[in-house]
Amino acid sequence: MSGKSVLKRIDWLSVLFYLLLVTIGWVNIYSSTFTENGASIFDFGTLHGKQLFFIIVSFASVIILLALEASFYERFSSVFYIVSMLSLLGLFVFGKTISGATSWYDLGFFNLQPAEFAKVATALALAKYLSDIQTDIKRTKDQLFAFVIILIPAILIIPQPDPGSALVFFALSFVIFREGLPVYYLGIALFAVLIFVTTLMFGTIWIAIALTLIILVFLLLKKKKFKVPIFPLATALIVTILFSLSVNFVFENVFEQRHRDRFSLWLRLEKDPEKLEQIQKTIGYNSYQSEKAIESGGFFGKGFLEGTRTKGNFVPEQHSDYIFTTVGEEWGFIGTVTVVLLFTLLLLRLVFLAERQKNAFSRMYGYGVISILFVHYFINIGMVIGILPTIGIPLPLFSYGGSGMLFFTMLLFVFIKLDANRLKEGI
Repeated sequence: MSGKSVLKRIDWLSVLFYLLLVTIGWVNIYSSTFTENGASIFDFGTLHGKQLFFIIVSFASVIILLALEASFYERFSSVFYIVSMLSLLGLFVFGKTISGATSWYDLGFFNLQPAEFAKVATALALAKYLSDIQTDIKRTKDQLFAFVIILIPAILIIPQPDPGSALVFFALSFVIFREGLPVYYLGIALFAVLIFVTTLMFGTIWIAIALTLIILVFLLLKKKKFKVPIFPLATALIVTILFSLSVNFVFENVFEQRHRDRFSLWLRLEKDPEKLEQIQKTIGYNSYQSEKAIESGGFFGKGFLEGTRTKGNFVPEQHSDYIFTTVGEEWGFIGTVTVVLLFTLLLLRLVFLAERQKNAFSRMYGYGVISILFVHYFINIGMVIGILPTIGIPLPLFSYGGSGMLFFTMLLFVFIKLDANRLKEGI
C-alpha cells in the first residue's frame, strides 16, 4: 500500500482526537511545570521540553507504523510478546528504582518503562492467539491459555512493585469476553472484588454470616417444584469463605504499606485517630489537594498559567498522575468536560472501528486498545476526583512520561494502520 493510499484510508477522526488530547495534555504539562524564569518551550532540560521531545518522537514513530505492512504486526506479534516479557524480567537485574518501584531502565537522557511496551505486545499476542484458534473460546483449555497471556506480564510487574500497571493488563479480559467467553466469568470476577472489599471492611465472620443467611432465605423462599442445587451452593459458600480468609493475608503480606494506606483511606478502615491523621497527611494529602484544585477552578477556571494551587505546588506529581487537576483549576468545569468528552469520543470511535473489522485479528486488537485506554482513563480520573484509591495510573496521551506517550501512540496507530488495511482490496 503506497504512502498516499494509506493517508487516504486512515481514520482521520481518530487522529484528530489523538492530536487534540496530546496538545491539550502538553499545554497543561507546560502550565503545571511553568516557572517565572521563562524557560523556552524548546528547552529540553525542562519537563515540558522533554515531553515535547517525546511527542515529536511519537509523531515520527507514526510514520514508521503506518509505512509497515499491516500483516507485519500479526506475523511478529509473538516475537514482540517474548521480547517485552524479557524486558520485564531484565528489570530485576538492571532496573532503576523510582518512587519505590523498580520499573524503569536508565538510558541516560530518559528512563524507559518496559511495562508500557508490554501493553502493546500483550494486546497483539492475545489478538493473535484468539484469531488463530478460530473458536468462540468455549473450551476451558483455550480460556486458560488466553488468560495466561494476560497473567504473565501482570505477575512480572507486581513484584516491582507496580500493582497499578499490573491491573491494566487484566482489562484485556474484556477482549476475551467480546469473543465469546461466558458472561458468568465476569460475574465471578466482580463477586471476587466485592468479597475482597467487604472483607477488608467487615471481616470474614460477617461475610460468612451474610452469605449463609442469603442462602437460607433463598432456600426458604424457593418454589416447591424448583430443585435447588444444594451441593453447588454449599461448595460456592465454602470457596467464598476460603477466599475471604485469604484476603487479609494478601493485604498484609503482598501489598506494601503505601498500598495498604491507600485502601485504608479509601475504605475508611483505620479506626485509630492518630494513624488515620498520619495517613491523611501522607497518602490522603494528594487526593485532598487534587479535589481542592479542581473545585477552586469553578465553571470557567482561573485561566492559563493562573492556577494558584498549581503554581504553589500544592498537588504532588501534578504533571504526571494528577495532570487532570491542572485542567480543573485553570480551565474549570468547561475544560474538564471537554477532556472527558474527547476521551469518550475517541473510545466510541475506536469501538465503531473495531466492530467494522472483517479480519478477526484486527477486531480483537482494536478491543485490546479500547480496553487499555478505557481503564487508564477511568481509573486516573476516578483517582483524581477521589472516588477511587490512588494507584499511580497516568492519563493516556495526556500525563507527563516519555514511555507512556511513545507506547500509547504505538498502541493506537497500529490499530489505525490495521483499520486502513481493511479497505485494501475490499477486506
